[in-house]
Amino acid sequence: MGILGIIIIAIGLAMDAFAVSICKGLSMKKMSWKKGIIIGGYFGFFQGFMPLIGYLLGVGFQSKVEAVDHWLALILLAIIGIDMIKDAFSKDKEEKNDSVDFKEMIVLAIATSIDALAVGITMAFLDVNIILAILLIGIITFVISVIGVKIGNIFGDKYEKKAELAGGIILVLMGVKILVEHLGIL
Repeated sequence: MGILGIIIIAIGLAMDAFAVSICKGLSMKKMSWKKGIIIGGYFGFFQGFMPLIGYLLGVGFQSKVEAVDHWLALILLAIIGIDMIKDAFSKDKEEKNDSVDFKEMIVLAIATSIDALAVGITMAFLDVNIILAILLIGIITFVISVIGVKIGNIFGDKYEKKAELAGGIILVLMGVKILVEHLGIL
């Protein structure tokens, strides 16, 4: 997988964090760049760290699943993507507050990065520079999350569901791309 593929996956993975960041920004009476950077830091760190854990787990199982790794990549990315798409159409409203205390942010950061763990497992079966991948995923998520706080503070609920929908579609399409390339269709 090349750098463009990693960037596309990073953007897709960042959409959950972006949606939560919008909620955080929405809850702020006035934009706080300090809080935006803290939020981006939590999300960026965990989005970058979880693929590494997944990668290390996946490497341990690589020899056992190489024959079906492309199908596994498709299934994992599709499950994550479809879940994000489903959430985008959900009528449920997420609870909003602008707190950045450790207990709350650690829970949000882990919750929004579970999909990155699964993507890391998938990366273990592909030709991926994992160091480059975790750095790009972390940095892109950080930047997108800080932007999400600002957008949330300015525009509110308007973009949250659209971001989740876009992220879900990106992940499903990346899974299909991996399968199609492995099968030699394109």
